[in-house]
Amino acid sequence: MTKLQAQIWQLRKNSFEIGQKYGLFLKKNPKALEIYKQVTKPEIDMRNMEAIYLELAPNILEELQGLADTLEVSFAEASALFSGYDVPKTKAMGCTTWINNGVYTRNYDFSPLLYDGIFSLVQSKNHYASAGYNLQLIGRHDGINEKGLAIGFHFVNNDGYTKGVSPWITCRMVLDQCATVEDAVKLLGTIPHANCYNFSIGDKLGNKAAVETSPDNVKVRWGQESLACANHFITEAMSGKNRANIEGSLKRQRHLEQRNHPSWQQQEIFDYFRADSSPLFFTDYEHFFGTLHTFSYSFKDHTIMTCLAGGNEPLVVDFKKWVEGENISAIELTGNMPNA
Repeated sequence: MTKLQAQIWQLRKNSFEIGQKYGLFLKKNPKALEIYKQVTKPEIDMRNMEAIYLELAPNILEELQGLADTLEVSFAEASALFSGYDVPKTKAMGCTTWINNGVYTRNYDFSPLLYDGIFSLVQSKNHYASAGYNLQLIGRHDGINEKGLAIGFHFVNNDGYTKGVSPWITCRMVLDQCATVEDAVKLLGTIPHANCYNFSIGDKLGNKAAVETSPDNVKVRWGQESLACANHFITEAMSGKNRANIEGSLKRQRHLEQRNHPSWQQQEIFDYFRADSSPLFFTDYEHFFGTLHTFSYSFKDHTIMTCLAGGNEPLVVDFKKWVEGENISAIELTGNMPNA
């Protein structure tokens, strides 16, 4: 087994100050900064990026400015590293979400080599408070906000890849701004997406949807009693964009759709997802398909449950209390990746 770690950050600051905090982290962790440099482009189209973010997410520009000032680099360099705009194509990654019985639960599957290892709880006057796992420092794999909206992304294909906004910054925009699934669907329809991704979304009103996005189209698949989401498109308009081999994704989708556990509570669903014996848990870390974390949120009682792969003691957070000002004592998550 290989040890996996994630820091837990609790930030109650404005956007510029949050960017400064991220910059201080990188100054103390120069190896992390080097990794970001290796997986991003040295330059991006600043005019396009700024125009998009000024319209859709000006608070992210403020964070980038805080990062640039603290790192003592230009705003253009900080933006190329962390804005999530026009990033190189990513390798295929897995992710499985099930929204069932008032609970959003998700496994994130990829490689630990490209994993930030940060779980953030953030509160700012500039946007809704949220909690989730960081990606490319300021983006999010998945998360929940103070309005009771949960979201996560699912890679589908690099078909039609173009300059645009990455899915992790898209998740961040939704968490910052949207109170309901309907709000999120509207925002996702305006963002210029770089490639093909699903976004699984649920809210405290009981609404749930998988939003299928590509650079040239956006379609919505609404859930009823429950919703399962994996790494392929299902709507007729989008299914032609799927990769040639989606059998593994189809298998996970069918598995969840066939489960009949209306009485399962959050703990039972969470334990099912995180068990290394689960058909939803993977250990092929070498080939970018190993489960790195499990994230769960109960819309009914505001409880976050999360752990890293192989973690025995999950982090449990009453997010409503956190938003009201009650910090948690935990500072780190640890796990042991099976067979890694």
